[in-house]
Amino acid sequence: MTMISEPDVPAIELGHREAAPGKPSRARLIGVVAVGALLVTAVNVTAAIYLYRGVNDLKTMEARLEQLGQFEQRIGARIDTVNNGFQSRFETLDHQLQTNFGRINGSIAKLEQGQPVAASDPAPGAAEPALLDNTTVADASAADEGAGAGDGQPAFKRKVAPPGPNPSYQRIQQPDGKVYYKKIN
Repeated sequence: MTMISEPDVPAIELGHREAAPGKPSRARLIGVVAVGALLVTAVNVTAAIYLYRGVNDLKTMEARLEQLGQFEQRIGARIDTVNNGFQSRFETLDHQLQTNFGRINGSIAKLEQGQPVAASDPAPGAAEPALLDNTTVADASAADEGAGAGDGQPAFKRKVAPPGPNPSYQRIQQPDGKVYYKKIN
């Protein structure tokens, strides 16, 4: 092969070419691809950070909800305990009321038949307080509380004001069972 060389014409270097008039250069294409990859990487890192935070928040919420479930079970158990206590008290009161209503109905039936109730049906375990001329309100309430204690059922305690130094009423029970209070001066 023969080479023609002219001293006036500049030499062409093989490594450096000019781009064709309608095509972009390779350096520009590589730059655009690199910027795009960097942008996608930044979006992925940001999404990963928010996803990690969301997962941690979700774990925290699950732990709190689990504690709430345990709290709900404890409260439910305590409410059931209180409810059972009230239910047993209501059943006891209902039984007492039914017993008392039965006694009252029996007494009413005896009265309708003309039988004296006080003479034939004394309250079981109830001692009749003795008729005293100097009986006071405080003594009468103490006697009433003691009267219901022997029948096996709890007596309802009444709130009675404590007697003053000189009680001013006297309790009088007549033979027919009526009780009167007389004011003492």
